[in-house]
Amino acid sequence: MNDWNPKRWLRILLPTVLVIVWVAIAGLGGPTFGKISGVSTNDQAGFLPASAQSTEVQNLQSGFRTSKDLPAIIVIENNAGAKLTPADFAAFGKLSVSMAAVPGVAAPAAGATTSVVGPIPAADGTAVEYIVPLNAGGEALKDKVAHLRTVVAQGTPTGFTAYVAGPAGLLADFVNGFAGIDGILLIVALLAVFVILLVVYRSLLLPVLVLLTSVFALSGAILGIYYLALNDVIKVSGQSQGILSILVIGAATDYALLLVARYREALFEVQSKWAAIGRAMKGAFEPILASAGTVILALLCLLFSDLNSNKALGPIAAFGIGFAFLAAVTFLPALLAIFGRAAFWPFMPKPGNKKVAATTENTLPGLEGVRGIWKGVGTLVGRRPRTTWIATALLLMIAVAFLPTLKANGVPQTDLLLTQSQAVDGQKVLAKHFDAGSGSPVVIIANEANYTAVIAKALATPGISVADVQRKPAAVAAVAGPPAAFGAPAALTDPVVVNGKVLINATLKAQPDSAEAEAVVKQLRADLPAADASVLVGGETAIALDTNETAQADLLKIVPIVLLVILIILMLLLRSILAPVILIATVVISFAASMGVSATVFNNVLNFPGADASVPLFGFVFLVALGIDYNIFLMTRVREESLKIGTRAGILKGLAVTGGVITSAGIVLAATFAALGVIPLLFLVQLAFIVSFGVMLDTIIVRSLLVPALSYDIGRAIWWPSKLAKAAK
Repeated sequence: MNDWNPKRWLRILLPTVLVIVWVAIAGLGGPTFGKISGVSTNDQAGFLPASAQSTEVQNLQSGFRTSKDLPAIIVIENNAGAKLTPADFAAFGKLSVSMAAVPGVAAPAAGATTSVVGPIPAADGTAVEYIVPLNAGGEALKDKVAHLRTVVAQGTPTGFTAYVAGPAGLLADFVNGFAGIDGILLIVALLAVFVILLVVYRSLLLPVLVLLTSVFALSGAILGIYYLALNDVIKVSGQSQGILSILVIGAATDYALLLVARYREALFEVQSKWAAIGRAMKGAFEPILASAGTVILALLCLLFSDLNSNKALGPIAAFGIGFAFLAAVTFLPALLAIFGRAAFWPFMPKPGNKKVAATTENTLPGLEGVRGIWKGVGTLVGRRPRTTWIATALLLMIAVAFLPTLKANGVPQTDLLLTQSQAVDGQKVLAKHFDAGSGSPVVIIANEANYTAVIAKALATPGISVADVQRKPAAVAAVAGPPAAFGAPAALTDPVVVNGKVLINATLKAQPDSAEAEAVVKQLRADLPAADASVLVGGETAIALDTNETAQADLLKIVPIVLLVILIILMLLLRSILAPVILIATVVISFAASMGVSATVFNNVLNFPGADASVPLFGFVFLVALGIDYNIFLMTRVREESLKIGTRAGILKGLAVTGGVITSAGIVLAATFAALGVIPLLFLVQLAFIVSFGVMLDTIIVRSLLVPALSYDIGRAIWWPSKLAKAAK
């Protein structure tokens, strides 16, 4: 083998330049960790498909208002269930004035004295409601809602409990839920990786070098994505931000583990660290490139999604994987070149000093010199291949049988938060005393000539309590006095007409994020065209409905595309047709088994109300793309060894030499995705479990037993139709 031996000036210049470049990238990217939240949005409406009715309504709705107000619904109830008194109403009137003065509360419309609607007394006389429009979004909205909650708490009379809920309150609580992404999530993930690397390498320095590679890769990715989002090239959400961090750290660490394993292996064979780096790069570059390329292309398949949130995540995550690859093949080799064997201190590898097991007559070809657990696994695969793959396949199919129990039809937004939320509690109280859909109406856009017929049709729809066209002006007086005075509108004039269209607000009786509310929207969309053929139905409930239906359609469309892309890459990489087909089949079974187990855990252990409709798609993309990584790591080494010693011996040798590093990589990736569980949002907690469990299942069962045993049983034919399939061994 011609080992790499660069000139002295290149040995000094190359690692120095690479380290300086990456330090500069990290220096520029580090500060953007705290700023990226400023260019992110967690508004579900911002990620809708352009073709959805709710998107069309939202676009038309902007013509009926001068600002993008989001209503906060304040509900205050008597703790003892007593009727409200005149003194109570006087206090509520003062509170209305105080809320109107909160920064961020929308200015009153022309002819109105205030933009705050209420206090509106409940029919049972034990609670009041306000509707407060806020004109802020993102992080600014969180601050406005926090200020509003302080004012409401101070102005609420003794004996009453107040809640700031509605779309504004719920979105603010979601933003608070994502608050840990910049700090807690990153710390938990890095700490988990550091502990695992410490155990794997038994070295103090090498885990630091690998973590630096991951953090610098993330810094570069964050830097690029921040400026892309700042210039409106892509949209970033708290969800995609958290996934990006985990994905980059996990992928960069996995690639680093593979490179370091080949480097350590070479250090036992040669004296020169440069020769060892050359051998490591030669052996690891192709599988790392294939792995990164596979994940990137699989993630870019999300561009075929009709859901804009998926379209945004695809390039964001692919961008991050690109930086993980670049850091692993440039920055880490530069660090290894600088530190050499000292990186492994105190257990530094020395040429010819590797401990090997004695070869006996019972040792299978390919396992010569192999020690420990992987000799046992290899022996099991070699002596009982058919029994091994059939048994593992049956085990996986048992898990697959539970897949139909997965309830991934979407869940109410109020169930997405797993911690205490004032908005969620307030919605429950609101439903006790008022129409639960107050403040989040169904928005109907109709032709001016047909609006009275549309209103009549809407009022005839079960589940709608009130429906009326937007009129001008809609002044509301908030004064202290008898209950009848509160919320009493001023004289109503003609409807607001924009380009021949009018806007109708229809109040739902059911909670707006419930299945019952979505059923009402479906009914309206079916019935209203009889009154106006061009009518459109939107609003918060319609947004959730369109998002769920689009996510389910995306799953059926994107899954075949991802599988086809990965199959083509594997065929090119392994120069075979049969082996890639086998690998794709095993990964799909592994994914289905993971989802089946996840469904059982979600339904019977964690008692989740269901799953977001996009959970299966995200689970599929991550598990299939990342799961195929380990098969790439394994089968590229198997092919390399098969060329030397034959297919069956090559399978056992490849399994033995990659067993430790792939298992370590799987544990690292599972641990990093498990860190998503610290964010108290149902979607991320479920994704954390699915990917973490799926990666471990793929690492321990599929890659260690099913794939090698099935390949061993088939023999050299797995390389069909390449020449290797016809080799003598």
